[in-house]
Amino acid sequence: MSRNLPPLAALRAFEAAARHLSFTKAAAELGMTQAAVSYQIKILEERVGAPLFLRGKRQIALTEVGERFGSNASQAFDLIADAFEAARGGASGVLTISVIPTFATGWLARHLYAFQLSHPELAVRLQTTRVLADFEREGVDIAIRGGPRPTSPLVSHLLLRADFTPMLNPALEAKVGLPLGSPADLLHYPLIDPTDPWWNEWFAHAGIERPGFDKDDGHKMGGQDLEAIAAAAGHGVAILTPFFYKELLASGQLRKPFNILCPTERGYWLCYPPARRTSPKIRVFRDWLLGHFPEGEKERSSFGPSG
Repeated sequence: MSRNLPPLAALRAFEAAARHLSFTKAAAELGMTQAAVSYQIKILEERVGAPLFLRGKRQIALTEVGERFGSNASQAFDLIADAFEAARGGASGVLTISVIPTFATGWLARHLYAFQLSHPELAVRLQTTRVLADFEREGVDIAIRGGPRPTSPLVSHLLLRADFTPMLNPALEAKVGLPLGSPADLLHYPLIDPTDPWWNEWFAHAGIERPGFDKDDGHKMGGQDLEAIAAAAGHGVAILTPFFYKELLASGQLRKPFNILCPTERGYWLCYPPARRTSPKIRVFRDWLLGHFPEGEKERSSFGPSG
């Protein structure tokens, strides 16, 4: 049975323009002129029978039809690329990973070299960011995110729980002059980002009331990776996930004053679009990463969209 397909050149031009929301960037990616991209899209719009873009003076936007078509077109090209790669016999090319800084500095940067040695034909590109990746528009293959289980329609695997506890440089106790005999003593210590919700959760878990700490004083480091550096330098007490700071704990630069680890349903998740689950390059990285994390290994056969 014959398929009613649009011209491939027109479809490629549209998919690139929809992904970038720019005829100029699409032309640069495809090695075409901007006029050629515009012409191919007009051909496609004639075949569709409806406009795919709203054309402004300085920018373009997708119409409702274009939005639906663009998403499906990107997934279709991804599937074709993955099938082609599998037919060639393996994973190769570029693997772009969007990763939260805490996980990048706390674990991935120290272990990624082993993965690259095992897969020299696959070039790994890290995008370290606290902003959620847009898989369709940013060319990201796979992401590592922090927080609750992702609610968007992504395949997600739990890597580890983000359980947390206070940590500080031992020299800070001498500086403050108050030994940490009980969790309540921390109320007299400088806390790094004292309005971080983790602090109230930890104090409540330890049975300590902490009134008057809901006011945002504007002091924020922005993430565990920076808070740990500040704590190791002796500037205050940070609320951290111990998994990422084993070396600092072993060296004595940080210590946990109390064996009170606050449990949480938040964690670090490996995520990718369902349409990419069979991609050779995603599969080899997924299997390698989940092999290092028991929590992820438990969910390894759960490839349905996250809920």
